[in-house]
Amino acid sequence: MSFFIRRSNEKRGSKSKLKKPAGPAGKKDAGVRYARKRKAWDEEINSESEVDSDEATDTRKAELASSDEEAETAQEKKLRLTKQYLAQLEAGEADREEEDGATRDAISHRLKQDQLELAGKLQREVADSLESPDLTQLRELRGHKLPVTCVVISPDSKHIFSGSKDCSLIKWCVETGKKVKVIAGGKKGTEKTHVGHTSHILCLAISTDGKFLASGDRNNVIHIWDPHSLDSISSLTGHRDAVSGLAFRKGSHQLFSASHDRSVKVWNLDEMAYVETLFGHQDCLTGVDSLSRDRAVTSGGRDRTVRVWKIIEESQLIFHGHVGCGSIDCVSLINESTFVTGADDNSVSLWSVNKKKPLTTVKQAHKAGEGQGHQENWISAVVSLQNTDLVVSGARDGSVRFWKCGAEFKSLTCIASLPVKGFVNSLQFSGDGRVLVVGVGQEHRLGRWWRDKTARNSLFIIPIKKKS
Repeated sequence: MSFFIRRSNEKRGSKSKLKKPAGPAGKKDAGVRYARKRKAWDEEINSESEVDSDEATDTRKAELASSDEEAETAQEKKLRLTKQYLAQLEAGEADREEEDGATRDAISHRLKQDQLELAGKLQREVADSLESPDLTQLRELRGHKLPVTCVVISPDSKHIFSGSKDCSLIKWCVETGKKVKVIAGGKKGTEKTHVGHTSHILCLAISTDGKFLASGDRNNVIHIWDPHSLDSISSLTGHRDAVSGLAFRKGSHQLFSASHDRSVKVWNLDEMAYVETLFGHQDCLTGVDSLSRDRAVTSGGRDRTVRVWKIIEESQLIFHGHVGCGSIDCVSLINESTFVTGADDNSVSLWSVNKKKPLTTVKQAHKAGEGQGHQENWISAVVSLQNTDLVVSGARDGSVRFWKCGAEFKSLTCIASLPVKGFVNSLQFSGDGRVLVVGVGQEHRLGRWWRDKTARNSLFIIPIKKKS
């Protein structure tokens, strides 16, 4: 109330100052003085306006642009974004056609592929067009003192990140094979002062835009890093047991974490915040994967189930392992509706979200060595080249096997096998599909049931080449 009172008084005072004095002589002089003051005041305002004219014009243009955007209807916005998307597709496919010499309708082909990928039905046939990997082409990277448990590749396919039981995290250059940076492991009891892990690193995941790198360990902690500098960003706590699996939702900063506490947690890394917890598994979780849809697939170890979690619907689909399966230890999505799993009975299975039993299962997928029964030759890692018919598996026997998925994913055929000494604990394709990275150790990533002293704790880079 006092503000308005002062304002009204100021106005009355200003009027009294401009009031012309009485009398004929005073009236003329006051008019001249008032005109001079008014002219000076106008000149002062005009000079300021000239100085700020450009800024005012820019502000007005911005206001007009914002008003135009607000006036744009939802249909017009959708049309505008569609035109931008088509222009990007046309430019990208035009460059690709110049390189490959292909003469195809780029836009219709790409849109058809995008539609099939979104529906989970895309299956590009690439397995038959690839050369068999050769031992002479392998590159070995050594740097970890204990078994390598997990590997991921940066979205630009230029760097590899690896975690180990020695609690260290290493960034490698794919081209040179040299270390870029090392985050050394800390001793037990130094959790509050050491920057990094102080227990076995079991899993890694990197966002599709390369902004966040996540690592999980046996201390129930998820560390978030900057992939470029490997600087620590944050630490996420909440699990009550070892974090055994991590996966980013494709195209987002939504993170899924699987744990031995039988739960799946959802995190939002934009806010570095916990979102929710998903319950259902009856045993320790051993792996998790996710693609574009707001859902995740997890392997439940010895509860012998795989579960697809539908976040928006707040529901889950349960898939039961085949007869004789003791533990489902690894899982990887091929597309939105199909996935592959590996079990401890030396079997690899293909699944569809539309059926609760495997579409096909290959028993004794890896040959057992001397003195080993097939029950001991666990499948320890599986990975797929997404939206294709190519699947790769690794096991205790130290071999990496390449599989071709048949029509509609109803069969699996081994097309190549590459021996590497040790336990194959992790497999990862690069985004462009030209490189396969293998993490190998003397022990299984989740335990110490066996130890192969003749093996070396290392990474192998396998080039994936097409037939000429």
